[in-house]
Amino acid sequence: MAEEQQLREYLRTAARELQRVRDRVRQLEARANEPVAIVSMGCRYPGGVGSPDELWEMVAAGRDVVSGWPTDRGWDFAGVTDPDPTRARMVEQGGFIDGAGDFDARFFGISPREALAIDPQQRQLLEVAWETFERAGMDPVGLRGSRTGVFVGLIGQSYGTVDGAYRALTSEQISGLSGFLLTGKAAGAGSGRISYVFGLEGPAVTVDTACSSSLVALHQAIASVRSGESTLALVGGVTVMATPDMFASSSERGTAADGRCRSYAAAADGTVWSEGVGMLLLERLSDAQRDGHPVLAVLRGSAVNQDGASNGFTAPNGSAQRRVIRDALADARLSAAEVDVIEGHGTATVLGDPIEVQALLATYGQDRDRPALLGSIKSNMGHCLAAAGVAGVIKMVMAMRHGVVPPTLHVDEPTPHVDWAAGELELVTRARPWPETGRPRRAGVSSFGITGTNSHVVLEQAPVADSEDASVSAPPVSAWVVSARSAPALTGQAERLAGYLRAQPGLDPVHIGYSLVVSRARLPHRAVLIGRKQDDLLSGLESLVAGQDSPTVVRAMGSSVAKTVLLFPDSGRVGAGRGLYADFPVFRAAFDEVGAVFAEHPLHEVVTGDSDVAARLSDRPEFARAALFGVEVGLYGLMVSFGLRPDFLVGHGIGEVAAGYAAGVWSLTSAAEFVRAASEPAAVKRVCANVSSDDPKVAIVSGRTGGQVGRDELCTPEYWSQEAHPCDALRWTAGRGGSIVIELGSGAWTERVREIVGETVVGETDVVVTPAIDATRSGPSDEAISFVTALARAHTAGAAVDWSALYTTAGARRIDLPTYAFQHRNYWLGR
Repeated sequence: MAEEQQLREYLRTAARELQRVRDRVRQLEARANEPVAIVSMGCRYPGGVGSPDELWEMVAAGRDVVSGWPTDRGWDFAGVTDPDPTRARMVEQGGFIDGAGDFDARFFGISPREALAIDPQQRQLLEVAWETFERAGMDPVGLRGSRTGVFVGLIGQSYGTVDGAYRALTSEQISGLSGFLLTGKAAGAGSGRISYVFGLEGPAVTVDTACSSSLVALHQAIASVRSGESTLALVGGVTVMATPDMFASSSERGTAADGRCRSYAAAADGTVWSEGVGMLLLERLSDAQRDGHPVLAVLRGSAVNQDGASNGFTAPNGSAQRRVIRDALADARLSAAEVDVIEGHGTATVLGDPIEVQALLATYGQDRDRPALLGSIKSNMGHCLAAAGVAGVIKMVMAMRHGVVPPTLHVDEPTPHVDWAAGELELVTRARPWPETGRPRRAGVSSFGITGTNSHVVLEQAPVADSEDASVSAPPVSAWVVSARSAPALTGQAERLAGYLRAQPGLDPVHIGYSLVVSRARLPHRAVLIGRKQDDLLSGLESLVAGQDSPTVVRAMGSSVAKTVLLFPDSGRVGAGRGLYADFPVFRAAFDEVGAVFAEHPLHEVVTGDSDVAARLSDRPEFARAALFGVEVGLYGLMVSFGLRPDFLVGHGIGEVAAGYAAGVWSLTSAAEFVRAASEPAAVKRVCANVSSDDPKVAIVSGRTGGQVGRDELCTPEYWSQEAHPCDALRWTAGRGGSIVIELGSGAWTERVREIVGETVVGETDVVVTPAIDATRSGPSDEAISFVTALARAHTAGAAVDWSALYTTAGARRIDLPTYAFQHRNYWLGR
């Protein structure tokens, strides 16, 4: 019987373990196939395109952005001639990034000499990476130490090289830069430098499979995110031509005579070379939805393969293209008929286009009730090599979001080298609505490398987000927080924001303020615009742009070493706190908690009753002490709710009791007993004998001892019998970096404290002394402005402030805002 019972128990245990294993397998399978979300995009492409929205405007409008060669790179046009006069003349047309050598080296902590030696491809990647993080609503600085992977498609090139037929550099021009050129020219540094500068600790991989580089990098990034190796993945590609070598080396064949890429057209006669940089930020779909990140599109599947031994090393292989498409569809768990639009490779070569179309006809063109629609962004701007595939992805993401399929340009008629009737495939030559199918919009994107590596990606429209509550309640006062690495950049930030708001006048100021504080880094040069009405905020913004002083603008350079002191004074203005009690629930709750302990005094009359009644009550010392204690406790709680963590607390009189309570030395009940004792020796002795205490959680600096004190001193009658000199305490804190002082009162001590701290603080650290309630303002309605101004002064001086607390109950949501205003200088060797 015992053996039978043991057998049953064993079987039950085995069944539970088997179920656990099955559940784990299901979880792993689901994770391996979970869709990956694109949560942000950034780009720079020819025609002045500097954002995904601008790229969309270009393709939707059917603009051709091919132009003549750039004149800002020091290219020797007279010397750039093909050495073989029997070959065709080079095509002096291409797609070029505006200001490809421009870079904000100071922003990234790079010296001018090193910046000059760094391949412009790496420089472009750094700036677009920052912009991509910002568009996701993420603080790039806050990602330091995260498992964010970086996957970059980049083709090594000849920047900084002196040899070669078409290079104008001399040994003298690169003299002294050899140490920087070692990494400046290295292709692997394209990804590694991003990880280094941003402090990212996921994989950093540079991919060079020629024209398919960025989609191959995307394939690797998807796998890294799905496996959990990367929590986020920054992925894309870049091409910036340092020399015109590409044009010279392909002048014999393969380039269009007039520099126009006629993708899939009968008149196609070759491609045209161009530049670009495009980046995507990836995250598991479930993580993005959980964390409230924007989901622009979903990556359903991807695949990579190789041509193998085909009919020529650089010739495309149709069977390999068919296989990579089918593999990507299998990874996406979709049939070809469930994909609406194909963004093809479309290089417009006489050999390549027909092979690609035949592969598409054999895959996407079969077993469907409506044609798959085909196009290529290369017809707008040429072939941007390592940045080509990601350009197609950005185009398709934007097309799905807008519900429009853009046209392919320069098509006289579809290529006759293909039997288009062999399948349902249609070349789109005019903009048209995205097909309505009753399911999510889907697109395939192809990219084929000249050395045989092929990639295909399947995209899907983002899931429909839950409708957001449109109700928004304005906080008692709004704050727009702006920051930059330098003073000119701060002005640039203000200019960008002002221009953006002028172009979109209907934006809610609450959403603007919230977005500024939750989606941007806190950089040293800071400004806070303060106001109750949008007109006040806009006026402050214009003043910041113009460099003019304004009462609604607080501006300073934050110090990384400044420490914050909260001063609890021994007196206050009658009725102080009335406005804060009405406007801030945190202050109200803390004050009411104090009022409940002092039940014998109607403290609520100070902040809710008639001002004359409050004045009469305040004539009674015991009531005045309790009310002062309540206001200071409320102010401290309000400061802490905004993330302000003081380094030192200094108190005087009743304020010293409030400081002790704030530091956690004693409970509210015990603190109330000290307030009631009011320095009467016998009463204080009785309280000290019975009070329970703890070590302070924040350093308390005493005006009685002139130094830091602990609970053992604070809980003795001898301590309270000493004469108090708070100025000595402030000198002590100032000597230890306490250059930011906020008086938790109405400003009675402010001027004297400013003198003391200004005389004591050493170095170039700015001194900021401000009251939490400005007595010069007219009444309770101004207390919120006064309090937020005090926070702004502390923040701009270097204190950490959590401005999102201002919008917690306002129903605010994040909206898109302009990205960073980089301050460029041109860095180009040989220019």
